[in-house]
Amino acid sequence: MKNYKTLLLLFFLLALPLYVWGTVTSERTSEKGRETTLLNRLWKYKQGDVAGAAQPQYNDADWEPIGLPHSFSIPYFLSKDFYVGYGWYRKHLQLGKKDLSKRLFLEFDGVFQEAEVYVNGRLAGSHAGGYTGFSIDFTPYAMEGDNVIAVRVNNLWQATLAPRGGEHVFSGGIYRNVRLVKKHPVHLDWYGTAVTTPTLEKNAGKSSSVRVKACVKNTDDRMGDYTLYIIVKDSLGQKVAECSKTKRIEAGKETLYDVQTPEIVSPALWSPASPTLYTLVSKLYDGKRLLDSEEITFGFRWFEWTADKGFFLNGEHYYFRGANVHQDQAGWGDAVTDAAARRDVRLMKEAGFDMIRGSHYPHSPAFTDACDREGMLFWSEAPFWSTAGPKVDGGWTAGAYPLNAADTAAFEADVLRQLEEMIRIHRNHPSVFVWSMCNEPFFTDGQTMPGVKRLLKRMVEKTHMLDDTRKAAVGGVQRPLGEERIDLIGDVAGYNGDGANIPDFQQPPVPSVVTEYGSTTADRPGQYIPGWGDLARDDSWKGRTWRSGQAIWCGFDHGSIFGSDMAKMGIVDYFRLPKRSWYWYRNAYTKVAPPEWPAEGVAARLLLKASKTDNIATDGTDDTQLIVVVTDADGRELSNTPTVTLRVVSGPGEFPTGKSITFRPDSDIRIQDGKAAIAFRSYYAGNTVVEASSPGLSSARLTLRFEGEQAYQEGVSPEVVDRPYIRYIKGIEGGEMQTYGLNNPTFASSSQKGYSPGLAADGDEESYWQPAAEENSAYWILDTERGLWLHTITARFAEKVNCRFKIEISADKETWQLVGDYSTTTGEKQDVRLSFEQPLKMRFVRFSFSMDEGSIWPRLAEVRVQGRVAD
Repeated sequence: MKNYKTLLLLFFLLALPLYVWGTVTSERTSEKGRETTLLNRLWKYKQGDVAGAAQPQYNDADWEPIGLPHSFSIPYFLSKDFYVGYGWYRKHLQLGKKDLSKRLFLEFDGVFQEAEVYVNGRLAGSHAGGYTGFSIDFTPYAMEGDNVIAVRVNNLWQATLAPRGGEHVFSGGIYRNVRLVKKHPVHLDWYGTAVTTPTLEKNAGKSSSVRVKACVKNTDDRMGDYTLYIIVKDSLGQKVAECSKTKRIEAGKETLYDVQTPEIVSPALWSPASPTLYTLVSKLYDGKRLLDSEEITFGFRWFEWTADKGFFLNGEHYYFRGANVHQDQAGWGDAVTDAAARRDVRLMKEAGFDMIRGSHYPHSPAFTDACDREGMLFWSEAPFWSTAGPKVDGGWTAGAYPLNAADTAAFEADVLRQLEEMIRIHRNHPSVFVWSMCNEPFFTDGQTMPGVKRLLKRMVEKTHMLDDTRKAAVGGVQRPLGEERIDLIGDVAGYNGDGANIPDFQQPPVPSVVTEYGSTTADRPGQYIPGWGDLARDDSWKGRTWRSGQAIWCGFDHGSIFGSDMAKMGIVDYFRLPKRSWYWYRNAYTKVAPPEWPAEGVAARLLLKASKTDNIATDGTDDTQLIVVVTDADGRELSNTPTVTLRVVSGPGEFPTGKSITFRPDSDIRIQDGKAAIAFRSYYAGNTVVEASSPGLSSARLTLRFEGEQAYQEGVSPEVVDRPYIRYIKGIEGGEMQTYGLNNPTFASSSQKGYSPGLAADGDEESYWQPAAEENSAYWILDTERGLWLHTITARFAEKVNCRFKIEISADKETWQLVGDYSTTTGEKQDVRLSFEQPLKMRFVRFSFSMDEGSIWPRLAEVRVQGRVAD
C-alpha cells in the first residue's frame, strides 16, 4: 500500500506540468488577437493654447464636454472666415494590468492640421498634415489605472506643410474617429497590409490569385518564428482560398510577408453596377497562439486607361460621370460622422453619378469605404494645391509651392510623406481607381514653377514605386499653356473649367479627364437645368471618344474662404437637400422623374422626417438627418419659409448648436423652398423626442432611438452645452483687396491658332489672344471664380486698338452691366483702367469687339481685376 501511494504521488508530480502547460496553451489559443475600441466619447475641449493642459492633474472642470468627431468651428454655416489657432482635447482612459503587457496605440483618422499627443503629461507622438491618419504607440507612457490623454491641435498656416492654399475652409480639430488598439508585441503593422489580384486582368476576369504583402513588427525582446495565415471569404462569408507562410523575425525588427493564394475561379467582379466585396482575414500565430488578426475588404476589378479610346473597367469601355465632393456639412463643418459620409455618397449615386473626385485632399477611410459599398469610383487626391488670390505667405491663398528657398526641401518632403500616407491608408479599397497628385498647382509665384514640375515628377515616381496597380494622375493642370504645360507629367491628365476646350489639351498624348466642369452658383431650389458650364460648347458634355470621363463642380455646397459665390456651387445644398439641378441629373442618368415642385400656399403644419429613427449608434460614427417640411392642411408640401425651431423635448442628443436650432429664411441657418434639414447625433443611449415648431403652425414630433453601452440619465449624464451660432468674422474692415486674372479661366468667341484666350491671362505681356480673322464681332470673357465687390479693371493690349469695343461685368454670366464704352473711338487705346467708387458685385468681365472696314482685330495681352471678396 505504501509503494502504491508513492507511485501515485510520483505520477501526480510528473503529470502536473503537463496539465499546467495544457491549460496555459488552451488559454493562449483562445486569446483575442487584438482589441479595438472607439474613443469618440467623453472628451473635454478648450479653445486656445492652454498652459499646463497636458498634465494629468490639470483641472479641466470648466472645459466643454464634447464627443468626436469635433471641429474648432462648430457650429459652422458657410462663413468665409473661421477661427485659426489652437485647441486642446483631454480624455481619461482606464487601463488594467493585463493591458500593460500589450502594445498600446492611439489611431487617429484625421486631425487638422498639427497634433501633439500627450499621455500622462509626456509627449507620446505628433503628426502634421490634416487629411491623413496616424498611429501613436504610447506603450512607454501608459500606467495601470487612470491615464490622461491630452491632444494639442492647431490649424495655423505653415510654409512647409501642404496645402499652402485652397478655396475651402481650414478649420482645426480632431474631426475624424479615434481608436484605442491593444496588440501583442508581435503584430501586424498599422495599415501595413496590401492586397492585390495580380492575375485577374491576364485571365480576363475568369480567375485570379490574391497576393498579400503584410508588414509584421516584432517589438518583443526575443526572436521567434511566426506564421501568417490568410483566408479569403466571399460576400456571403464563405472561404474561397487560403494560404500561409512562416518567417523568423528578430527582436526589435520587422519583416514583410509576401504570400499568394491559389487561383480563385469565377470571382464576382467589383463595379459601380455590382459593388461586390470580398474579405481578407489575416491571422498571425506563434505556434498555435493567436497574436494578431485583422479583416480587410477588397474587390476583384481591373482598369485600363488609354489616350485614344478612353477608360476601361473590367475589360469594357466605361465613360464615367462624376462629381467633386468636399467633406464638410452644415453645422458640423468637417466633423461629420461615418453615416453622414455614406449619405453623401448615396446622394451622388442616387443622381446617377458613378465617380467621385475627392476634392482636393485624402478623404476619411469611412468615405472611401462608402464608395466601395455603394459602387462609386473614387479619385483619391493628395493635398498639393492652391488657388487664385494674393500669393503671400501666411494665409490660405499662398502659392502652391514655397517662394522661400529655405522652405522647399521640407515642403517637398512633407508632400511626399502625405502622398505615401494616403496610398498606404486607401490602397486596398476597390473604389480607388487612380491616385491624383494635385489640383491647380500652377496657382503659385511664376518663379516657383520649376519647383512645381520637379515635385510633381517626384510624386509620380513615388506613386509608381508604392503602387504599380494604379495610374498617377495630375489634376487641374489646364495651365500653363504652350511649352511650359505640366499636364503630361503624370499618367493621366485632368483639366478643370476652360481646360476642357483649350486647343492645347484636345486629345492629348496621355489619357485625359475633365476633372471639373460647371461652377454654377445657385441657392436652393435653383433651376431645373444641368450645369454643363464649359462642356456646353460643341456638346462636349456628351463625351469625346478619347476622353475617359467628366466630373461636375460640384456635388455639395461647402465652406469657402471666398464667400457664398464659391460656397454655393453644389447641386445639393450645405444642409444636404438637393437643388433642382440634382433632380435634372437624376432624371437624365437614372430616368427617375422629378417630383412636383412645392408652391406658395396656406401653411398649416409641419412634417418632421429622419433618415433613420432606430438603432442609431452612440459611438460617434452614426447620426440621423432630420428634415422638416412645411405643408398645408392636407399635407401638401409648400414653398413657404416661416421660422422653424427644432428642439429636444426629452432624451439625449444634440444639434451642432446644442439642444435646439432655429431656421430662418434670412439667416445662415436657413429654411428655403419649404424645407430645412440638419444632422442630429447622440453619445448616450435612450429614446429622444424631437419637436419641430413654428408660430401659427401645428407642431410635429419624432422619436429617435439611440443604442449604446451607456444610457442617458437625466440630471446625471453631462448636459449638452448650448452653442449659439455667431458668424465668425476675421476683423478686416471691408475685406482684403485681392487681384484676379492670372491663370483664371477665360472664354472667347473664337481664336486664331496659337493665340488662345488663356494667353490674355498668363502673366506674359508678350503673348496675347486674338480672335479668328473671319469674325465680324468677337468677345473675350474672364471668370474670376469669385464674387467680388469690384474696385478696378485694367487691360493691356499688345498694340493700340484699331476697333470699337466695350467692357461689361456680370455676377451670373447672364445679366451684363456696361462699365466701359469705347464704341465711338478707335486707334487710341493700348492700356485701359477703370476704377469704381461705388461697389459693384461681379464675377465675370467681358470685352466685346466690333469690326469696321479697315479695322484690325485687337491683340489682348493681359487683363486684371481688383476687388474685395463678397460674402
